[in-house]
Amino acid sequence: MKQQHRILSLAVALALSSPAVASGAIQATDLDTIVVTATRTEINAEDANVPVQVIDRAAIERSQATSMVDLLRGRAGINLANQGGPGKLSSVFLRGTESDHVLVLVDGVRIGSASAGMVMFQDLPLEQVERIEIVRGPRSSLYGSEAIGGVIQVFTRRAAQGEGWRPDFSMGIGSNRLRQASAGIGRSGERGWFQAQGAWQRTDGIDSCRGTAEGWGAGCYADEPDRDGYRNASVALRGGGKVGDTVELEGRAMVVDAYNEYDGTVFGGNEADNRQEVFGARLRWRPGARRDFDVRVGRANDKADSYFRDHATGARSFASTFDTRRDTASAQGDFTLAEGQLLSVGLDWMRDRVTGSTAFTVRDRDNAGLFLAWQGDFGAHGFEARLRHDDNEQFGGHSTGSLGYGFAFGKGFRFTASAGTGFKVPTFNDLYYPGGWGNPDLEPEESKTLNLGIAQYGRGWNWTFNAFQADVDELIGYDVDFALVNVDEARIRGAELTGFASLGGWDLNAEISHIDPRNRSAGTNHGHWLPRRSRTTARLDVDRGFGAWRFGASAFGSGARYDDAANTSRLAGYGTLDLRLEYAISDDWTLQARASNVFDREYETIAWYNQPGREYGLTLRYAPAN
Repeated sequence: MKQQHRILSLAVALALSSPAVASGAIQATDLDTIVVTATRTEINAEDANVPVQVIDRAAIERSQATSMVDLLRGRAGINLANQGGPGKLSSVFLRGTESDHVLVLVDGVRIGSASAGMVMFQDLPLEQVERIEIVRGPRSSLYGSEAIGGVIQVFTRRAAQGEGWRPDFSMGIGSNRLRQASAGIGRSGERGWFQAQGAWQRTDGIDSCRGTAEGWGAGCYADEPDRDGYRNASVALRGGGKVGDTVELEGRAMVVDAYNEYDGTVFGGNEADNRQEVFGARLRWRPGARRDFDVRVGRANDKADSYFRDHATGARSFASTFDTRRDTASAQGDFTLAEGQLLSVGLDWMRDRVTGSTAFTVRDRDNAGLFLAWQGDFGAHGFEARLRHDDNEQFGGHSTGSLGYGFAFGKGFRFTASAGTGFKVPTFNDLYYPGGWGNPDLEPEESKTLNLGIAQYGRGWNWTFNAFQADVDELIGYDVDFALVNVDEARIRGAELTGFASLGGWDLNAEISHIDPRNRSAGTNHGHWLPRRSRTTARLDVDRGFGAWRFGASAFGSGARYDDAANTSRLAGYGTLDLRLEYAISDDWTLQARASNVFDREYETIAWYNQPGREYGLTLRYAPAN
């Protein structure tokens, strides 16, 4: 506990004393970073009226994170819950909302399981990622269902523009017999570009669960004190080109195969074969300076097969399978009405389909959405307004909207205010899971959110502060008879302080978040914290280059949380420290070394599920210098 307090205090001290406090993503040299997720159009990140964070390829490699979960840890507004180390089921709670209230896109294609409503964050391979955009706050007025807490968009790697073919390569080893490698090749020119990337990772893992088969609520209800390994293999292809001077075509594909061992029973299995596939194509037509048309089609497949392996005999038996498919299409037109004024009109279509060993009453549904968005800049003032209507085959019509305002008032200061509504349709599991666990009479969850922010951007530093309140109604939860109903309500209040400072050759990034996620439902849980959310999280990154050497450290702090809605199972707060070192062997070759959780801190983000202790790693990277 003392270590946790020290790390939180250090991050807060930096935030309150330095001229800037960090945005773990937007560096001082990146003030013109272009983002598209916040508005579905290209804007400068600092001009967004909602909080936006960008993590680019350089930041990913510099962090030496080995998974998407590691990379997102401690980021502003994000709480993570993990079932026992690498490759294990991981939930992302964005701004205190539910884990299925965050919309996740890969290159513009909506992904996730239509049956469970979750995204397999733990299986998304970092070596395939070029950049990540995180938008905090509701975006249902642009994207429809799921975007109550925000949107996370992952962009796969793309070849840098230059002459000739550009290969890249990495290989690494680490504790718990971690082995990983990646290789890619790409080329980019004036008329076209292509990128192919492959990645592989394997680890023996840790004993994921300390639960037992005895007693109610004993974690995984199994006695399997063994290592729970994980492996991941992926390939991604991206390519595109110009047709004439006004048309661009692009196609992309990513396939991820993952094998995961966990502690379980013959009913739920203790091994899983997971597969994610993302395919997309895009046509962009620019007939003039004032018109821009964009058409996209995509497909995301999410398949999970579970098995039970008897360790005494080695026999493997089938447990269950879930196979979901999500087909999407969209058309969007952007029209410049006058200098600084943009009108966007878009139409989205989506079909979800689920098959597998579970007999759902309904296996597919369609959704069509139409949105209208306007952005206007008038000197120091910026406005935005959006309205969207979704027509769902099961739930009928649902309208959402948002308003935003920004005011730049000298010395780099900018004030922002935004308000928006959101909604989330129930999953197939919520509606139709057999055995009485589903309820076909459920209605969509709804939200209203207000955000106020202030930021300052200077030369070599920046900081942002945002305060928000989200009211979520019709939350899906269990009643006294353990039946799923729309009875829960939640009020989430919070604040986030982020920024960046470059001082005397040191790069300092800090992110501090505080939320008050309260259950507002009538009954015994009224006023309780929503489960598995820490009220306070902090992250501090420090980096410094010394000639060919580069040193870095990352400190993470997380306050206490409860594992259950009744707030009877309390998980203690914790703090960890990671160290990293780089040596530039040449302009093209880099050797990296890391030590994670250097104080060997024991902690849990879900009751009964272990987290890795002290670990070490070594990575060799090759990438041609620009």
